[in-house]
Amino acid sequence: MLEQLLIFTRGGLILWTCKELGNALKGSPIDALIRSVLLEERSGDSSYNYDGAGASYTLKWTFHNDLGLVFVAVYQRMLHLLYVDDLLAMVKHEFSQLYNPKRVLYDDFDETFRQLRKEAEARAEEMRKSKQAARSVSSSNKKQSQIVAQKGGSQGGGKQKSGLSGKDDGDGDSAKARILENGNSNGHETKNEMVRAPVLTGKENGSTEVGAFDVSKLQKMRSKPGKKTDAVSNKTSKPEPKKKATKKNRVWDDSPQEAKLDFTDPVDERGDESVAVVTADVGESMMDKEEVVSSESETDEDEEVEKSTQPNANKKKGWFSSMFQSISGNAILEKSDLEPALKVLKDRLMTKNVAEEIAEKLCESVSASLEGKKLGSFTRISSTAQNAMEEALLRILTPKRSIDILRDVHAAKEQGKPYVVVFVGVNGVGKSTNLAKVAYWLLQHKVSVMMAACDTFRSGAVEQLRTHARRLQIPIFEKGYEKDPAIVAKEAIQEACRNKSDVVLVDTAGRMQDNEPLMRALSKLIYLNNPDLVLFVGEALVGNDAVDQLSKFNQKLADLSPAPNPRLIDGILLTKFDTIDDKVGAALSMVYISGAPVMFVGCGQSYTDLKKLNVKSIVKTLLK
Repeated sequence: MLEQLLIFTRGGLILWTCKELGNALKGSPIDALIRSVLLEERSGDSSYNYDGAGASYTLKWTFHNDLGLVFVAVYQRMLHLLYVDDLLAMVKHEFSQLYNPKRVLYDDFDETFRQLRKEAEARAEEMRKSKQAARSVSSSNKKQSQIVAQKGGSQGGGKQKSGLSGKDDGDGDSAKARILENGNSNGHETKNEMVRAPVLTGKENGSTEVGAFDVSKLQKMRSKPGKKTDAVSNKTSKPEPKKKATKKNRVWDDSPQEAKLDFTDPVDERGDESVAVVTADVGESMMDKEEVVSSESETDEDEEVEKSTQPNANKKKGWFSSMFQSISGNAILEKSDLEPALKVLKDRLMTKNVAEEIAEKLCESVSASLEGKKLGSFTRISSTAQNAMEEALLRILTPKRSIDILRDVHAAKEQGKPYVVVFVGVNGVGKSTNLAKVAYWLLQHKVSVMMAACDTFRSGAVEQLRTHARRLQIPIFEKGYEKDPAIVAKEAIQEACRNKSDVVLVDTAGRMQDNEPLMRALSKLIYLNNPDLVLFVGEALVGNDAVDQLSKFNQKLADLSPAPNPRLIDGILLTKFDTIDDKVGAALSMVYISGAPVMFVGCGQSYTDLKKLNVKSIVKTLLK
């Protein structure tokens, strides 16, 4: 049964709801649809499943892009209603004829919807009955064919037996035909002769042996000059092996050997490594510097898209027709018109390291948002598609909620508790190094920081974090190796409360997304300590693997947590951003798959090399 059907504008104004249904929806499925689908540019999907407040709904939608209307149907997931798509299409067609931007109430649409609903249900019932009838007919035909096959098999067996016994039962002509096909052309027939399949004798090739290849012909072909076989044999001949380069003798001289470069921390004469060393980084962190993006026109890219899409447009409408539409405007955009331009944009996104699945979904969403719109005057389809894609990318990469760490740190300080940040991620992405960069940035803002060495799994992890703590002159809480990281983090937070530290940065062990024991330990750490921020540290050059990493991390944290509302990833820290040139697509893939914003970007080896993600710069690079 249909629970609800709503019609509202893209601005959020509800124009009409079905009063006949009158079912109060549990939870807020419409808000979840807007937040998780429409704002995240997932409108190319066919449906959305909502679970919350003890209810499970399926939501389907359609757009009228020219009028800016959204039509949404909500029904119980277990029902699998077949007529919802047809009903939405009919409601969209009828309501668009009544719609007036100046009107707010549409009570006169109730009777129209009642008739449309009855028509859609009747059509679905007829379709269901026709499918059942077709299935019954097909099953009866199968049974009849099986019976006929069984009867034919039994009759054929009897005939074969009679033929082998040599009795003349009317099949003599067919037996003669089979014998003639086998090459017995002498006209004589024996009674007990078995009928055999035709066998290749090899006489067609001129050889005396059965099925043998005539080698003499091949030798004659090879002996004749100018044949292709010579060229083939020359091609297949093995190249001569190259001579190995001999190693030159080293020339030894009496010049003194250069002093070995030593970058280790200086220690005192007693070998005490606990001496604090001031960091060599002097200057302001790049987090506090604003990056300026030049606003140059992208006419060259638009021309490139137009050129690549022009042949397909010419095949359908011709040059004059497409030029006339761009001048006069008012042309209704169809899906076939958008496909060439969106294909070029998809290929461009994939060359910038965006996952193929994400690029495909983005193009489907842009197509759904443009289909049915009128093309403006002096506007090309390629530029319209590119502008829509640019707006979609800006909406995706712009954080949906404000996460101001410095503000949240001061708010937690007023409550008398430290602000806890947990760094998670796969092996070798640079969690400890970028944790130190975040600590350096917080120190510049007069925030007291303490590190917690909760990577009790990897050898050398505690020593690495201890080195960063010495260089930054901040305290570190450690318990060594082979300890429960959840307990170590809890004791570190308690120590921070006693020492009045403002922030606790928790370093965890790197783990692959499919390593269940380590993922269970991470889920326990997050559940037991309830951190203020969970940062996923990922490489900017992973490409398609970013989707798998983030989706499985979130899935494991949700499945293995004992809490009814488990904590998932809150933000992303992208490392090695200075090594990818313009391949910045991993940022888009990670944000799209998780919904979490990119809060930090690591772009170098020093403590100052940490900056914010410039959304406009990323969008410009992706579409360049």
